[in-house]
Amino acid sequence: MLMAGFDGLVAMLSIPLTVFACFALVDAFIRREDAFRAADKQTKPFWLIILGISLVVSLIFPLLSFLPIIGLIAVIVYFVDVRPAIRQAGGGGGGGGRGRSGGSSSDGPYGPYNGGR
Repeated sequence: MLMAGFDGLVAMLSIPLTVFACFALVDAFIRREDAFRAADKQTKPFWLIILGISLVVSLIFPLLSFLPIIGLIAVIVYFVDVRPAIRQAGGGGGGGGRGRSGGSSSDGPYGPYNGGR
């Protein structure tokens, strides 16, 4: 009886892990290739392969195996380290502003235009 409850709990934890890995894969897919290089992270194909393998492993293997744990670590590294650096480098995925937070209409690529003063 206790093991059936534990198996149910593990199954319920594996669903968010799969969703988390799927979201990371889609997020990496929509980011620009040059943003990965600008952020001095691995290439976009590298992260797509790692996150894709992580998603497949989370679908195939049970959560208590070591492979989904390794996949979860890769997804966490992407979200904690790579994704913020890419967003900082301007690798937005089609959202307006590409990481800029407001600004005036006279702002140029290097800051506000001051009229040649």
